[in-house]
Amino acid sequence: MLLYFHLKDAHEMILDDEGVEVSGAHEARIQALLAIAELQEEDARDWSGWILTATDAHGRVLFTLNLGP
Repeated sequence: MLLYFHLKDAHEMILDDEGVEVSGAHEARIQALLAIAELQEEDARDWSGWILTATDAHGRVLFTLNLGP
């Protein structure tokens, strides 16, 4: 299954145009958490208020995760 991890806050949206191939829901959540950790490590901005939305190839939302506390 191909999933896309889009990021958004109240003012900005960062779309994932590459996606990531996962075998199922459990792996999708693991990949999303790894992507968040990598993003926060590489980009020192305050990610409070940002949300990661995982969508399938048809744009259906599978889950969302908050990036900040």
